[in-house]
Amino acid sequence: MKALVLERKDELALRDIAIEESLGPHDVRIALRRVGVCGSDVHYYAHGEIGPFIVKEPMVLGHEASGEVVETGAAVASLSVGDRVCMEPGIPDPCSRATRLGKYNLDPSVRFWATPPVHGVLRPTVVHPADFTFRLPDSVSYAAGAMVEPLAVGVHAATKAQISPGALAVVIGAGTIGMVTVLAALAAGCSRVIVSDVQEPKLELAAGLGPVVPVNVRSENLAEVVRRETDGWGADVIFEASGNGEAAAGVFECLCPGGTVVFIGMPGVPIAYDVLAAQIKEAHVEHVFRYAHVYPRTVDMLASGTINVDPLITDLYEFRESVTAFDFARNAPASAVKVQIEISDPD
Repeated sequence: MKALVLERKDELALRDIAIEESLGPHDVRIALRRVGVCGSDVHYYAHGEIGPFIVKEPMVLGHEASGEVVETGAAVASLSVGDRVCMEPGIPDPCSRATRLGKYNLDPSVRFWATPPVHGVLRPTVVHPADFTFRLPDSVSYAAGAMVEPLAVGVHAATKAQISPGALAVVIGAGTIGMVTVLAALAAGCSRVIVSDVQEPKLELAAGLGPVVPVNVRSENLAEVVRRETDGWGADVIFEASGNGEAAAGVFECLCPGGTVVFIGMPGVPIAYDVLAAQIKEAHVEHVFRYAHVYPRTVDMLASGTINVDPLITDLYEFRESVTAFDFARNAPASAVKVQIEISDPD
C-alpha cells in the first residue's frame, strides 16, 4: 500500500510499502479518513529519534487517526462494517503487570503507532484491536475524531489534577497539547484558565476557547498576572505543557498553597526542580505519560458539545500532499496549531 514513510532523518517519501497485517478474530480493519500530524512525528522527521526510540529502518508516520470500519474479525460484536471510529494507538501487553494494575499506558512493552519500530497510520488501511477502537457518534466528524488522541492527553491531565468546580488553572504553553488541556480543564469545572506562551497568534486563538486569560510572557510576568487574578493566593492547578526547561523550573511560583502541578510537556534535557518551593506550599505533583481509560469520555464530551476542537484544526492537506504537510509542520507559522491530512480514498 502507499504510505508516508520516514526513510531516515530528514527524508520522507510517499511510496508503496509492504505491511503484513492479518485480521485476527478480535480485530477490525479500518480505512483511514483523517490523520493528525503530531509534534512527535515531526520530531522523528527532524531528528530521527526521541530519547531511546531511534528510527533505524523505514517507518510509516502518524498516530492521531479516525476512519471507517471495512472488515471485522469473527469474534467482534461491538463494531460493524461502516462504523465511523477513532483508534487509541497504543496496544499494551494484556498480561503485563502494568496492564493488570490498570496502568496500561505505562506498560514498557506497549506497541504505539509511529514509535520505532512500529508503523503508523498515514496509509489507506490499518488492522487494529476492536477493544482499542471507538465508535464516533454522528455529531463527531472525522476531523474531530482524529483530535481525540491529543485531546485524551488533556483529559488525562485534568483527571490527574482532580479539578474542583470553580478552580483557576494555569496552562503553560499554547501548542496543541496546551490548547486541549485548556479545553479539558474548562470541561472539568475550571472557572477560568490563564494561558501563557510567547506566540501572540496562539494566545489569540486560546482566548477564544472560553474564559481564558492569555499572557504573552515576552511582555508580561506570568506570576504577577496570576497574583492579580487570584488576589495574591495563586492558581489551584498548574499544567506545564510547554516542555520548556525555564518555564518548567518556575511552576511553583504561581501555585497556591496545597495546589497541584501536572507536568505534561517533555523537556529535551533534565530541568531544575525547586524542592523547597514545592515543600513550603505542600504542592501535589503529578506527571502525565500519554493517557489511560479516557477515550470513551473524550468522545462523549465531543459528542455532547462540551468540548469543541474545531478551532484547533488550522491546516488541512490531502494525502498526496503529505510530504508538503510535514514540511509545513516542521516550520509552521505561529498561527498553526493542528495540521491534519485527509485520506479520502481507502484504496
